[in-house]
Amino acid sequence: MTAIATPATPDFALAELEKESRMGAMGSETNTREVRRISLADFDARRAEIADQLWDAAVDVGFFQLVDHGIDLADIRAAFAEAERFFALPESVKAQYPLANNAGWESKAQVRPSTGTADQKESYQITLPLMGKLFPTEAELPGFKAAMLAFEQKSWEIGMKVLSCFALKLGFDTEFFTRAHDKSSAEYQSTLRLLHYYAIPPEAQAHLDLWRAGAHTDFDCLTILYQRQGQGGLQVCPGKEFEKQEWTSIPPDEDVITCNIGDMLMRWSDDQLPSNFHRVRNPLPGEYMGPRYSIAFFCQANRDALIESPSGKYPSITAGEYLKQRIAANFGRKY
Repeated sequence: MTAIATPATPDFALAELEKESRMGAMGSETNTREVRRISLADFDARRAEIADQLWDAAVDVGFFQLVDHGIDLADIRAAFAEAERFFALPESVKAQYPLANNAGWESKAQVRPSTGTADQKESYQITLPLMGKLFPTEAELPGFKAAMLAFEQKSWEIGMKVLSCFALKLGFDTEFFTRAHDKSSAEYQSTLRLLHYYAIPPEAQAHLDLWRAGAHTDFDCLTILYQRQGQGGLQVCPGKEFEKQEWTSIPPDEDVITCNIGDMLMRWSDDQLPSNFHRVRNPLPGEYMGPRYSIAFFCQANRDALIESPSGKYPSITAGEYLKQRIAANFGRKY
């Protein structure tokens, strides 16, 4: 499939970038918003009901949480244990697998337009067709590759369930987004990302002037996030509150999966589904200052999938070109 030619940083990307650059203030916090919890129990029989609940939650806040999702808590805890094993490797070992083309390891490499400073974290990204020799060897980290591949598959399955509901609400067939995220294709670009936010050193705890992750939107269709108990900081600011910059915390709960709409799906829905700003703030004095771990799975449509605006609001574009443009606009054309 061929995308309609668009400039390197089209108007929609520049507008989003301009908005993001204004999101660096601390703002205020409110607990009046509800991040809804939605059960996926009896999914096949309840798909239409679940679709209505997901749509309402997404339109309202852009974030929602899944319960009865089918991934055993033991499997989630095991994935976090593997992430800890990876990040505990010597930096010289991790540096053998550097981030390139959306796969590999990086540390303090993401500078957000909202803050102008590097996020205080390291991450390791798994994008299957791009991995090549980017997995640690069995001698360095026995069992890691197999464990991560299995967890990536479980996360993809959850993502496709949720996206099938949005397909239903948008008037597509239920397998529409599954085909767009086809794992058998060399164009597959969904990503499992392991994240380690650094502990706050004692000398910095009284004047926390850096962000663990500055305010941003995600570029994908859907983000699936696993949080660890007691390691908070995630906050959301719905678009309708953009000017007020009122943030709502999403406390970590290892029993649920937190999801949010990304820019790709917002465009695919003609902006009916909002991709809202979120951030990971530093802990406040008196809060837990140790390391924070999370795991995200980004449902990013295959590079050759064509994003077509249902009403013609936006020009058609392939998901690969769309992702490339958004990364270029936000991160100095590093892709």
